[in-house]
Amino acid sequence: MDKSRQTIVMFWITHIGLIFFLYPADIIDSLSVGHWCAVLLGFSIHIALVAVYTKGLSYCAPQNVIDLFQSVGRVFAFAMLLPLTLYLFLLMIITVRAYAEIVTVVFLGNTPLWTIMLLFLAVSAFICLLGIESLFRTGMLVMLLFFPFLILVVVLSFQNADWHYMLPLMDRDTATFAYVLRRPFLKSMFAFIGGFLFLGFIPSRISFQGRKIVLSSLGLIPFFLVSVYVPLLTFGENTASKFPFPYIAAVDTVDVSWLMFDRVTMFFMISMLCFVILFLSLAMWMALLLLKRGIPALNDPSASLLLIAIVYSVCLLVPNWSAVERLMWWNTFPRYYAAFVIPLVVYALGMRHRRKEPVRA
Repeated sequence: MDKSRQTIVMFWITHIGLIFFLYPADIIDSLSVGHWCAVLLGFSIHIALVAVYTKGLSYCAPQNVIDLFQSVGRVFAFAMLLPLTLYLFLLMIITVRAYAEIVTVVFLGNTPLWTIMLLFLAVSAFICLLGIESLFRTGMLVMLLFFPFLILVVVLSFQNADWHYMLPLMDRDTATFAYVLRRPFLKSMFAFIGGFLFLGFIPSRISFQGRKIVLSSLGLIPFFLVSVYVPLLTFGENTASKFPFPYIAAVDTVDVSWLMFDRVTMFFMISMLCFVILFLSLAMWMALLLLKRGIPALNDPSASLLLIAIVYSVCLLVPNWSAVERLMWWNTFPRYYAAFVIPLVVYALGMRHRRKEPVRA
């Protein structure tokens, strides 16, 4: 049965949950003029990777990524999947620790970080253990409930925009792509890469059309641009670059008397946290699949407890925001491995599998 609609919704949720928090600061720090260029370049790379990945998966269907790599050999599968497992662990650690910090900054200033992190992990593990189909159904419900509120906040966030800050549109740095190898731009790919790998782990009973995924992902472009340009249009580049969470700061300036919350930021954060928890559940589900394949003796409850214990223990060792940023930088190399090597190898193996099919027939 075609589940393209549910897959697209989950694809959107995983990306939207990552766009509005860390991504704007990285893009604003990447260059001083022509931020649209950095956004569109990152998005173009993302679209190309998703297209290659989904095309490779369609060639080797109904196998998923793990089955595909194991069909080549155990040693090959181990060599390919070990860095991916490391990436997923670092991704979960960074997500839990970073978003717990954001929650304390925005509206739970007196709540200890350890309780927020434990809550994130507990809720995500519960959703994850229900299975991928339940996760997809939860995604549909969350999208129906919170996406209209997200659109409302995005529209309201332009309340204090000064459109003169759009200019100039380009300078020498932008035109020559000098920012591409800078640390902030490399870190900004965090928002693109974590959200599409799950497509290769979906079981064969949940089918989807890769072309629909690629086309639907184009609808994310406005969200990436809005997350960067709302703070720029509200504060200007010099001021926006000083905020750790520029979009949150811009939304906090919005004054709406008829809203039930005192601050629009609170309204926005509650919506976003649901997206983030689903993203975390999906990352946990992928990590559990890899753990259980690597250690067959583990069952779902024991594997999830082991996973939570490792992630939570490391999160407790991260002392401050500077350490979170260092972790994000250390995760750059596993992230680019997951972004480029995995899709390209899947595509190559998919082509190989496709060429062999007529011979088998």
